[in-house]
Amino acid sequence: MKIASWNVNSIRARHDAVLGFVARVEPDVLCMQETKVEDDDFPTDELLRLGYDVAIAGQKSYNGVAIASRLPLADIAIGLVDEPDSPEKRLIRATIAGVRVYSVYVPNGKSPKSRSFADKLAWLGRLKQTLSSEGTNDRPFVICGDFNIAPEDRDVFDPEAMRGQLHFHPDEHRALGDLMSFGLLDVLRLHHPEGGLFSWWDYRAFGFERDKGLRIDLILATPPAARACTFADVDVAPRREDKPSDHAPVVAAFDLEALGA
Repeated sequence: MKIASWNVNSIRARHDAVLGFVARVEPDVLCMQETKVEDDDFPTDELLRLGYDVAIAGQKSYNGVAIASRLPLADIAIGLVDEPDSPEKRLIRATIAGVRVYSVYVPNGKSPKSRSFADKLAWLGRLKQTLSSEGTNDRPFVICGDFNIAPEDRDVFDPEAMRGQLHFHPDEHRALGDLMSFGLLDVLRLHHPEGGLFSWWDYRAFGFERDKGLRIDLILATPPAARACTFADVDVAPRREDKPSDHAPVVAAFDLEALGA
């Protein structure tokens, strides 16, 4: 099962890019973030014609998450366990071939000095509570999304310049570490220990062209799913297209036989 995660930064603006990515990569599951449209404006019919089932949690102009799957979606749930009806659509999850798949869009945080930053840290804590409410780490979970945190020095283009800044602050690292203490593993790092692998580049100052990026888009997995992960990488091709998202998709493959699915 090939799973891709992509902050599309507006499905309306990236409509053709998403369909092109689906045609080229043929993911079994595509988790999307920052769709930025209400449910009725999501390209559900087009994805259905391509053989995908779709689960959406949309919001006008902001946020928005979705899962498109060529395998049946079951037990769909939206929002954090303590806030299922939040107006901010940042989390959707479903069971696919026995795997609990999450698409998450973690709050940006704005600035370490802002109230939004504290909300970001709290949101990550509540995400861990949501995981715990659905099972333990001996169950196959795959958590995909834009975490708005670069985990380590090798995940930023200039760690000394970034240290203590938004996306690379020690409080963010502690909050992400607490989430991962649920038993989550970063599947890209199982296959690529090297630095210089980024998933986001600022539109300003030619960040992509100068390779000044951050790896803030992650696919995390519990041990049963991580052991079944046979491939993981960042697909930078969509970032080279005209009018791209500022994020590139992350793609991972899982052996369903190894999962017993």
